[in-house]
Amino acid sequence: MKRPTLFVSIAAIFILAASLPPAFGKPNVIIIYTDDQGSVDANCYGARDLITPNIDRLAATGVRFTQMLAPSAICSASRAGMMTGRFPARAGVPGNVSSAHGNAGMPVEEITIAEMLKSNGYATGHVGKWHLGYTPETMPNSQGFEYSFGHMGGCIDNYSHFFYWNGPNRHDLWRNGKEVWHDGEYFGSLMVDEVKGFIDKNKEQPFFLYWAINWPHYPLQGTDKWRKKYADLPHPRDKYATFVSSCDEMIGELLDHLEQQGLRDNTLIIFQSDHGHSVEERTFGGGGSAGPYRGHKASLFEGGLRVPSVVSLPGKLPQGAVRNQLVTGCDWFPTIAEITGSKINTERHLDGKSILKVIEGPKAPSPHKRFYWQLGGNPKKAQWVVREGDWKLYANVRENVRPEGTPELSTEDKKLFLSNLKDDIGETKNLVGKHADVVERLKKYAAEFQSSIVIENSTAIKAYKRTTKKNNSSKK
Repeated sequence: MKRPTLFVSIAAIFILAASLPPAFGKPNVIIIYTDDQGSVDANCYGARDLITPNIDRLAATGVRFTQMLAPSAICSASRAGMMTGRFPARAGVPGNVSSAHGNAGMPVEEITIAEMLKSNGYATGHVGKWHLGYTPETMPNSQGFEYSFGHMGGCIDNYSHFFYWNGPNRHDLWRNGKEVWHDGEYFGSLMVDEVKGFIDKNKEQPFFLYWAINWPHYPLQGTDKWRKKYADLPHPRDKYATFVSSCDEMIGELLDHLEQQGLRDNTLIIFQSDHGHSVEERTFGGGGSAGPYRGHKASLFEGGLRVPSVVSLPGKLPQGAVRNQLVTGCDWFPTIAEITGSKINTERHLDGKSILKVIEGPKAPSPHKRFYWQLGGNPKKAQWVVREGDWKLYANVRENVRPEGTPELSTEDKKLFLSNLKDDIGETKNLVGKHADVVERLKKYAAEFQSSIVIENSTAIKAYKRTTKKNNSSKK
């Protein structure tokens, strides 16, 4: 059977890329990945009821994206896409992985940013949330991180460090694969101490720090300082805002520490949310905002995918700049490789493209003529989206909460929803019946993307199933 022509052949994929010349030497790299932060929930994105001076500080010293699309609209999948530069479904993580100890996650065959940078002489550290596997083989220390401190599941209580999402309640706090106890100590303060400690220990060599802050994800446990500040906001925005500003304050502590250590100008910082805001019961049905966009966490409307995102390297990248081109969270892997001069092992196909030219210039084209999202493993049942320019085709549509005044989705709308974002940024009108040619073209592209994922990822999926089966058998 002839393979899809849209993609590079597998033989070509297996060419090992030569080392790229470093664009800026070997700067330190820090990724700050927030959790469930809404599309416009920072002052620099237009939020007037939030106080975020440190996210704004990053934007003032860097480049802010208005059309950064997350790799997925759910936690684990987004992290897998960002960490590997591959569609989450191709990386073996089409949805959330288990938060229970002993369950595997992202297949070990995947190559992470940490592994790439470690091979280039970087010290590598993880602080905060993982949610990409809960076995020794799939926890951070086996995925390229020399140091790790945080929780392996999707969320924890910030004082007891127990996972309460479902029973039985279980403790989830780890340092380098060993359970540690800090009962009653605020997790935010613990993270800041760990971040500073990692930087201090490794400041004489290039380092990579992945700070996955599980905020403003529920439970919404911001500090008393910010609870008082937002006392007059309506519920549940008040609780959400408290957590956003508590998170922002921690980011400020990081920036201050880098400046005090003389490291700020040689540290590439990427700030980004993993996906849109939550409307789950545990976050009181909302609190976050997608602004003009439709959708939220777990939906592939723009509000689930379009996220606040800033990149900053003062003196070497533009400052106070805004970029409107379509870029994705999968693009960070090759972009970091280009900036640091790291080798990319192309035995595993990257879906992301370097966006360094976009960062450097507002007129540079998007590296993506089209892009694909899939939330769920079976494309016949999964939500999926194909984006081509301003056209967006969304299949198996999901929406828990819709903007006020937006018509409810019909049965047909839920099957296929076509929008033109240039004319309808809020995705309020389904154009399927008016542009049959566009629908058929995008459906064809979707089928080609789906086929490429099956072909490319079959080995990883089999490995994932073997690991899962082995772990499940050991628990019986």
